[in-house]
Amino acid sequence: MSLKTPLGRVLGLGAAGGGSHHWWLQRVSAVALVPLGAWFVVALVTLPELGYGTVHGWLAQPAHGLAMALLVLVAAYHSSLGVTVIIEDYVPQPAKKLTALLLAQFLHAAVGASALFAVLKVAFGSAA
Repeated sequence: MSLKTPLGRVLGLGAAGGGSHHWWLQRVSAVALVPLGAWFVVALVTLPELGYGTVHGWLAQPAHGLAMALLVLVAAYHSSLGVTVIIEDYVPQPAKKLTALLLAQFLHAAVGASALFAVLKVAFGSAA
């Protein structure tokens, strides 16, 4: 016996109508963060020093610049997904929920774009 409505059975949607897609996106981004995060930690630990010149030269290498850009983008996206769920679950008033969701999306986009810009600026050779 199924508790789904006939329309829900036809469309294959759960009670919320599409939460499984969001859930999968969170899991996929979390899985992507595991190797990227491990690469970042290992790469920094193996550097001879963490001075500006050393890290700048390391990040200017194409492979490191690309991996760092991916890390920044995936981390911002994963964080955005998680904060969205928290706001949807714990902010009861619709107007406050909408405001919080818009603000969270804007801030995540701004921080992600700023971090990506910084990585690209270093990767393409700007000195300071």
